[in-house]
Amino acid sequence: MNKETYDTRLTHARQLRHELTPWERKLWYTFLKDYPLHFYRQRPVGPFILDFYCPVAKLAIELDGSQHYGDAGLAYDAARDAYLREKGIYVLRLANIDVDRRFKEVCEYIDREIAKRKG
Repeated sequence: MNKETYDTRLTHARQLRHELTPWERKLWYTFLKDYPLHFYRQRPVGPFILDFYCPVAKLAIELDGSQHYGDAGLAYDAARDAYLREKGIYVLRLANIDVDRRFKEVCEYIDREIAKRKG
């Protein structure tokens, strides 16, 4: 990846950090920000920007709205997840509606997945 592409992606990631969706904001400020393992928000990894990433657990958390459930969104996410798996990163895909309606269960699920991965 050339420097111009990297700089553009980094600038976009910084912008996204300031424009969190309501669900990203809730998960970040209520749970992940002070999590015992460090998480990054809107973290560039290869050609992608991950919603949340914990390098110690090699875990990405992606919050998905309705655009992810159409044919184009599903295909894009499958290719993205395959790329990340090749890098050893496991992707948790969570629906925005679950963050709204089952927040405690979402947090417990994240805890369990991190426990599996950090060893």
